[in-house]
Amino acid sequence: MNVFWFLPTHGDGRHLASAVGGRAVDYRYLRQIAQAADSLGYQGVLIPTGRSCEDPWVVASSLIAATERLRFLVAVRPGLQSPSVAARMAATFDRLSEGRLLVNVVTGGDPAELHGDGLFMSHDERYDLTAEFLAVWCRIMAGETVDFTGKHIGVNGAKLLFPPRQAPYPPLYFGGSSAAALQVAARQIDKFLSWGEPPDQVAEKIAEVRRLAGLAGRSLTFGMRLHVIVRETEGQAWDAAADLIRYVDDEKIAAAQQTFARFDSVGQQRMARLHGGSREALEISPNLWAGVGLVRGGAGTALVGSPESVALRLEEYARLGIDTFILSGYPHLEEAYRFAELVFPLLPLAERRETPVAGYSSPFGEIIANQAFPRQRAAES
Repeated sequence: MNVFWFLPTHGDGRHLASAVGGRAVDYRYLRQIAQAADSLGYQGVLIPTGRSCEDPWVVASSLIAATERLRFLVAVRPGLQSPSVAARMAATFDRLSEGRLLVNVVTGGDPAELHGDGLFMSHDERYDLTAEFLAVWCRIMAGETVDFTGKHIGVNGAKLLFPPRQAPYPPLYFGGSSAAALQVAARQIDKFLSWGEPPDQVAEKIAEVRRLAGLAGRSLTFGMRLHVIVRETEGQAWDAAADLIRYVDDEKIAAAQQTFARFDSVGQQRMARLHGGSREALEISPNLWAGVGLVRGGAGTALVGSPESVALRLEEYARLGIDTFILSGYPHLEEAYRFAELVFPLLPLAERRETPVAGYSSPFGEIIANQAFPRQRAAES
């Protein structure tokens, strides 16, 4: 199991839809989160993209030297970047980070935002554009000199002079729920991402992507993006979930849902159906809570519960075929520590950062009465 964390370049705090408990997200704070994720053993971080976010390539580049092993999942935007320019950016980042780049292919689902960026295409046209973009991008990254004339993209003699560190190119991640998106995933993507839906819905989507990939003579792997609210007991976790939306009232829900209604993203529509714009019955599957999506676009669900419950639910998704989880929690710095300390010991992690057993190591917990060390951690017993 691979576990990633999230850099909140659109804002962070202790409560949704409120400045109460909010905090400034500047370089120092993003560096804190990235370095915490790096030292705790998260394998990477997702950096979001869009009008409400700081630019992901600038943010990721600024954190290369501040981290050691952490990988960065950074977006390319078909229609907003040419494939050759995006290839140069990706190759440069991959070399300078010594192979720590992962590429998130984001087609976009908000027509109003895309119009502001100069992209005027229908939903399915954008996925046709994405397919052409990837056809050119992948060949350039693999070292080819590319001539291509498509419906949306045309290049002559496009090439890289400086190749990426990873061959033939950094892995491609991609999410989408429409028929057009699933076709792109099946034919061109390495890891297909789903938002956190009930297991039966996730299983159905995985089966369809696998079927389509098989028809194309391909296979791919699967990941999931969702939030986590984990506490030492079930009651504490559900209390924390209620506290997260303490300031979310009906007016704020209505305003947010009105904005999301303009999206032509099928995935966003699926998220909205999980809660129906109501605070009632937000536990839509055991330990799966749709409260975040009342006011937040994109990933709108969280796993809520004790460490044992959350680990159990992650393993249920893993049995469906999910091998990578991209997680987040509010506030992101504290919750990165909380999740790693409480849940990592219960998971079959692909990579585990072991504490040295020989030589001096700093104490785990505060020294008692100036002379006694706390008892050995449960995870080591």
